[in-house]
Amino acid sequence: QVQLVESGGGLVQPGGSLRLSCAASGSIFSINAMGWYRQAPGKGRELVATITSDGSTNYADSVKGRFTISRDNAKNTVYLQMNSLKAEDTAVYYCNAYICRTIISPFYNYWGQGTQVTVSS
Repeated sequence: QVQLVESGGGLVQPGGSLRLSCAASGSIFSINAMGWYRQAPGKGRELVATITSDGSTNYADSVKGRFTISRDNAKNTVYLQMNSLKAEDTAVYYCNAYICRTIISPFYNYWGQGTQVTVSS
C-alpha cells in the first residue's frame, strides 16, 4: 500500500508563512510528478503547484512569487513553502503524487488526507 501524509498546516496571520510537507510511504518503486492542490469552502479543488521528478515546476497564477514547491527524492517528500499568505489562501491543502509500486506497474494517482490552512487575523 501507499500513503501520502501531509503536515504543517495551521492558523497564520495575513502576511505570514507556513511550510507544508508531504511524505510518501509504503511499497514505492518510483514517483513521477508530485503536487499540491487546495479546496476552499464551497469551491472546487484547484491546482496550487506541481513538480516533476527532475525538478520542473508549475504554479497557479494566484500563488506565483509567493509559494515555492520543492521535493526531496531520497525522502519521497514534497514541500510547499507559503509566504505572504492572504485570507484567500485559506483552504484544505492536499498532496498528490503519481507513484508506481513495482518495475512493471503503471503509475497511479494518490492523494493525501489534506491539511487545513487558515489565514486570519
